[in-house]
Amino acid sequence: MLGTYFYHEIIKKTVVGFGNLFNEIYIRHKDGDGDSISSIKVPLGYGPTQKFLARIEQQPDLNKSIQITLPRMSFEMTSLQYDASRKTGVTQTFKVLDDGNQSKKVFLPVPYNIGFQLNIMTKLNEDALQIVEQILPFFQPAFNITINLIDSIGEKKDIPIVLENISFQDDYEGDFSTRRILIYTLNFMAKTHIFGPISATTDELIKKVQVDVYSSTDTANAKREVRYTLTPDPITAGPDDDFGFNETITDFTDSRSYSPPRQIDV
Repeated sequence: MLGTYFYHEIIKKTVVGFGNLFNEIYIRHKDGDGDSISSIKVPLGYGPTQKFLARIEQQPDLNKSIQITLPRMSFEMTSLQYDASRKTGVTQTFKVLDDGNQSKKVFLPVPYNIGFQLNIMTKLNEDALQIVEQILPFFQPAFNITINLIDSIGEKKDIPIVLENISFQDDYEGDFSTRRILIYTLNFMAKTHIFGPISATTDELIKKVQVDVYSSTDTANAKREVRYTLTPDPITAGPDDDFGFNETITDFTDSRSYSPPRQIDV
């Protein structure tokens, strides 16, 4: 299978899905009477915190322009690790219909954990606490997001995002002219699935199910007693059609065959 090109953008979709969780967070400032005087949407960007802090240290003249961006948040993917605890059979497959109603064969996905780090940077501790309290109640310790992992076959899965730990630091060093920056760091783990290539199959749809019931588990010597047969009605129905089922039960003990007085509609 190596050398077969495929790209489902699963890691990219997981990164985007994680970032969207924190894209609508606001903080409010109040006056002495408790009335709201401002509401600020906290900017969110992808990248390491160190890069942002380096701009302040290396280019002090940017302090004014950067100051208006606090508070802000940044996130980045920090690790990608195989999860042996969710391992499934490496050769197991399942069949699906793609968006063109063609039968496809898909190997079971491989479980991987993607590590993320979310950084909250503020000037005031009150701002940081407002942001943190809008995040923590949703992780106990996991929060599920639904991601369309493979568009062509409509494969959607709930991906648990687990909050692993929280830490914070106060980067207030130097004289009184030095800006103070509070940084809260939240580490997460996304339990996603990586799919391999999807191959076409010429197998036809199953339109008849037959079950034989024997008098014992020794099928070589036991007598067959009942046969149950199930077919779609009409037999030409496809997966997206409105159809029912025809049932036939054959009793070999008295040579009778009959259909139950009912029909199952789907």
